[in-house]
Amino acid sequence: MRTAYRVETVRNAERELMARLPEGTLMRRAAAGLAATCAGLLRDRRGRVSGARVVLLVGSGDNGGDALYAGALLAGRSARVSVVRLAPARTHAAGLAALLDAGGRIADATDTPADAVVAGADLVLDGITGIGGHGGLRPEAVPLVRAARASGAVVVAVDLPSGVTADSGEVAGEAVRADVTVTFGTYKPGLLIDPAREHAGVLRLVDIGLGPLLPPVPDLEVLQHADVARLLPEPAGESDKYRRGVIGIVAGSARYPGAAVLAVAGALRGGAGAVRYVGPGGDAVIARFPETLVHEGPPSKAGRVQAWAVGPGLGDEPGTAEPLASDVLASDVPVLVDADGLRLLDAATVRARSAPTLLTPHAGEAAALLGVPREEVEAGRLAAVRELASRYGATVLLKGSTTLIATPDPTAPVRVNPTGTPWLATAGSGDILSGLAGSLLATGLPTHDAAAAAAYLHGLAARLKSRGAPVSALDVADGLPAAWRNVRGEA
Repeated sequence: MRTAYRVETVRNAERELMARLPEGTLMRRAAAGLAATCAGLLRDRRGRVSGARVVLLVGSGDNGGDALYAGALLAGRSARVSVVRLAPARTHAAGLAALLDAGGRIADATDTPADAVVAGADLVLDGITGIGGHGGLRPEAVPLVRAARASGAVVVAVDLPSGVTADSGEVAGEAVRADVTVTFGTYKPGLLIDPAREHAGVLRLVDIGLGPLLPPVPDLEVLQHADVARLLPEPAGESDKYRRGVIGIVAGSARYPGAAVLAVAGALRGGAGAVRYVGPGGDAVIARFPETLVHEGPPSKAGRVQAWAVGPGLGDEPGTAEPLASDVLASDVPVLVDADGLRLLDAATVRARSAPTLLTPHAGEAAALLGVPREEVEAGRLAAVRELASRYGATVLLKGSTTLIATPDPTAPVRVNPTGTPWLATAGSGDILSGLAGSLLATGLPTHDAAAAAAYLHGLAARLKSRGAPVSALDVADGLPAAWRNVRGEA
């Protein structure tokens, strides 16, 4: 499992560790890992470090010191290293001295065009701002950063790309777009959450000894195969379809019968023993999946279930969607609410439920629930998912380029889903996810585990089925068994 911590937590751990070590040890550890990564990239690019041209873009903080010490190590291996100081009076003095002693040189851009400063560089090291930076790049840095990106050099960010916000993943203005980010001690939330994640490129983590000093509960966590495998249900010899759990699906309408089919397709591949369907799409569901238990409704009369999933394709016809959703929310079992079901939500009703609730909005739906513009949600996904979970007293899976899962407990880590592909942005894929997550709820998983496992399998199935080509929602559903086996190490 990958974990990430906020800036304040990281700095507290760094201060405690520095108090135990000789002065400068921590920075030199970071610089050594950074230089090793840069050397590997240079060998990949040109076969050797010797003779490579490296340009350091250095600001005023310790982040610049890391870059300078790493530059000194590269210069010691015969790289041609030059530094551009964006705050000459506040440049890290010891780091600069080390660079100059190793043969590096100063190449400030006072009278030289930015593109000429980085021309011919094999690697540009971004040490402009550190984890405390916010609000985008300062104007004097923008031409250099643009020139570095256009130069064809490999751009490496020190700890995180300058201009992004470490704690939230927000990008308020221009920011460095790195090919590789070398981060120290632990991941920072902004490296894992869009839009900042798109600026980070490939992530490399350098261990500098912070691990034992970090709290046991992180701010963010990213599940990996082994973590998800431990969550997936497995039937025992005495299991039958009812003991494995029954998921109820309330989806589809006369206008959107396909949503019912897709939600059931996801549910049938989510581990539950049976799927009950209630709604107007019964004929379409039976035609595609005859094993489904179809009922005319209402949901409370359809038979016992261990969880409900409601919302996909319900439409907005008066007197149809609202009674179905209200009936489901009145139940005493876990309920997943998606799509059209989200329009009908009342926060007080959700908070008053005796059983857990899982909401699965995309950015537009989240914006409507919060009463803010969609752009605000997309720019601040972490804040949005936490606010939704708090306001509704529910677990929230916020779908998108970075899928986030938050619980109502503000001390619990937010989960970040690492799987998926841009090809997953296709009609109906969210209906598959709803059925899949609902099915996992019916097997007995808590809401945050069901959401995380479903998002992981859903993204992995899309990746396995796509392999760089378009996929349909049913393709994703058909790929779920392979994703399941892959996670469990059976593929």
